[in-house]
Amino acid sequence: MLHRSTGKHAILILNHEMTTHVVMDMAREFDQEFVEYVVRAIVNHPDDVKTERIVDERGVLITLFINQEDMGYVIGRQGQTARAIRTLLKIVGAKSNARVNLKIYEPEGSRPARAETPAEDTTSVDDLGI
Repeated sequence: MLHRSTGKHAILILNHEMTTHVVMDMAREFDQEFVEYVVRAIVNHPDDVKTERIVDERGVLITLFINQEDMGYVIGRQGQTARAIRTLLKIVGAKSNARVNLKIYEPEGSRPARAETPAEDTTSVDDLGI
């Protein structure tokens, strides 16, 4: 009798794992499609929008690849647009008990180097002799 009980328990676990797998597949499709849908709606080159999804023990990481010219549209002023997309994506993931994060891929050397600000001229203040 113990053997049968253990066998049924194993079947329940198997069914739970299969259900979890199905839910994760549905979540994969939805979270990845969600990011692509939102980003395609705000960029000038929607055909260049691609995503890559990686699942590990820490959760789901969606890497977003876009045309370099669209980077400003996706990031937004002070990162507000990217932050909003990430917030919505976390809510989408929470509905399926998944921790979902978004990484916006930026190729090496794509951002121009920041110009150093010249040292402030203090000669007129120094001449005051104060």
